Amino acid sequence: MGMKEELKNALEAVKTGNFDAAESAVAGLKQLSRRENGLFELTEVDDNLFQAARLVYPVYAAYETECNKKEGYPDLLAQLRTLRKELKREKSLTETAAFLDALICTLDFVSPQLYEYYRELEELFRDTVRETIQVFYHDGHFREADDGENREAEQLLKTAIAHASELQVLLGEKYERFSDMCTGGNGVSEGEAVPDSGRVSADEGGESGTEIRLVCQTARNAVIEIADGGRYFARTTYRVLVNGTEWSKTDRVITSLYGLKPDSDYVVEILDGEKKVGQVRLRTDYEFVTLDVREFGARGDGVQDDTHFIQAAIMACPENSRVLIPAGTYRITSLFLKSHIRLELARGAELKAFTEKERFPVFPGIIQSYDETDQYNPGSWEGNPLPMYTAVICGVGVEDVVIYGEGTVNGNASRENWWKNVKAYKGVFRPRLFFINGCKNVTLQGVNCCNSPAWTLHPYFSDDLRFIDLYIKNPSDSPNTDGLDPESCRNVDILGVRFSLGDDCIAVKSGKIYMGKTYKRPSEKIRIRQCLMEDGHGAVTLGSEMAGGIVDLAVEDCIFRHTDRGLRVKTRRGRGKDAVLDQITFRNLDLDHVMTPLVVNSFYFCDPDGRTPYVQSREAYPVDDRTPSVRKLVFENMRCTNCHVAAAFFDGLPEQKIQEIVMKNISFRYAEEPRYDVPAMSEGVPKSSRRGLFARNVAKLSLENVTVEGQDGEAYEFVGVDELLRGN
Repeated sequence: MGMKEELKNALEAVKTGNFDAAESAVAGLKQLSRRENGLFELTEVDDNLFQAARLVYPVYAAYETECNKKEGYPDLLAQLRTLRKELKREKSLTETAAFLDALICTLDFVSPQLYEYYRELEELFRDTVRETIQVFYHDGHFREADDGENREAEQLLKTAIAHASELQVLLGEKYERFSDMCTGGNGVSEGEAVPDSGRVSADEGGESGTEIRLVCQTARNAVIEIADGGRYFARTTYRVLVNGTEWSKTDRVITSLYGLKPDSDYVVEILDGEKKVGQVRLRTDYEFVTLDVREFGARGDGVQDDTHFIQAAIMACPENSRVLIPAGTYRITSLFLKSHIRLELARGAELKAFTEKERFPVFPGIIQSYDETDQYNPGSWEGNPLPMYTAVICGVGVEDVVIYGEGTVNGNASRENWWKNVKAYKGVFRPRLFFINGCKNVTLQGVNCCNSPAWTLHPYFSDDLRFIDLYIKNPSDSPNTDGLDPESCRNVDILGVRFSLGDDCIAVKSGKIYMGKTYKRPSEKIRIRQCLMEDGHGAVTLGSEMAGGIVDLAVEDCIFRHTDRGLRVKTRRGRGKDAVLDQITFRNLDLDHVMTPLVVNSFYFCDPDGRTPYVQSREAYPVDDRTPSVRKLVFENMRCTNCHVAAAFFDGLPEQKIQEIVMKNISFRYAEEPRYDVPAMSEGVPKSSRRGLFARNVAKLSLENVTVEGQDGEAYEFVGVDELLRGN
């Protein structure tokens, strides 16, 4: 069998999910000689370079994605770029159509998880389409499509466009008339119906499939959402025009705009190339005055302690006004917020914390009321009311606060200070980067947060919170540096946040047993959307401090990469009867290289008694005031690739089973070289790799269109599952 026939067979095989043929074919490809420009000598496959490309590059992409850990992506992309240059010299409709078909078929096998490669291939396709219109399409027809060969080329071109629309590379619009794609004309011959172009702005009901939404605004900035079907990353790079002026470019669904003026009207337009996708109108807030912290004595020179000077500006700020921290490095300890202010960290501004603990105030854990009938709880540590050093940014009992900007809050922690000997109790526990207690209507937007001494953002007993378009970065080996831990909070939106750190990305909590019994305050109505979570223990963790319960939590349209677990429920006997998990939904998620995507662990071995028989025994204990419960969990539309340890691990209490788990439209596939580890942190759980879906002590388990491929051993293990419903 010749190379051409082998590639044809391999291409048909990979379309059905058989990648062994691709591995064999690519082994032959790599024996091909290369030109000086790095291109395979494609004429050894077919006399026509571009017809050969239709076979070679989709198979090459399928092999790299499924068999070679994507290591050949740079070479694949470099060759396609080079081939594009060859195309410019050819300028033939036949070659152009073949190249576009090769590109879009290749893109079909490239993982969107390596977004920089995926996006560049999308751009290469779009650029080629635009040039095709300019060169070949005039007066409603192709100038070379008069003979049979070019009519075939026109049909192939249309097929490639249709394929691109299916992949939403062209945002799903109807491109039957090719000039409608790029030139803004209708491209319709006389007497034909005009298709909807999708050019109407999103706030006026456009049909492009992309909606532009206003998320929030202040007097000086705004945040928009480009709802084009992307997850964290938009499906392309867009141009942003503000009142007709080129403002910026963005490849993000959640996009922040800075440099606006107070009390002003704006029209924000989003364009894909020259094509208008949509728009949104807004009016910025009124602003009375701006207080520049330098006018209050702050230097921003990286030497002076600027804490008091910035604090003076905050305290002096009237309502409807802004405290501005310009570019510079401001050394500080703790700043305390007050109500009704806007605090802007400009681009290039860094709040860099000192690390000497004696500089920091202390929040006591509990202060008794005068008559000893009540108590006040300023400080907290891991679910208990314990003394803590105050955070770099603190708020107590404040409302209507917005902290925003392109600057950085740097906790400056390292192994030389806060992260040294963390297990040794020192009387007062480590500070957070951001801590609010008893606050309402607080927004943190745009800011970079890094090197936190402990949990990075810790909202506590607070309501109506927004965390938008942040980047939270801590070293992968930094201890207890969770990204965002709402504890006993209500109405929390976490939107467009990127996490890369050494512990849980998001950990929703509600205290240990004392706090749960005393305050009975769950975390509820938590919405997490359009986030990118990387490198942590858990992407979204519930617990283990959850004695007050966690209710009504939804995670949607997110990407999880290289975390130990995706969903991570951590609970145990002793959390109490108020420790109820219910109405938990995970939907429309991409997970890649997540060790175990879904974990519910009812035997988490935390705390001094965590390894005792009461916590760890798999025998049923009496249900009493110490017994937690897990009620309904729903998982829908999830793609889990390169799993390592297990697909899912659900381990409920024998005396209080997980009430219901619903799984729908979920696929699990495993890494070529998986890690060998435990799926959950509890006694008696063996290490494994490529383990399937395990469920123990579940009252009702529903599986619909759930696939587990490539596991070692059984795909499904059910123990103590009372009712099992399976569809498809």
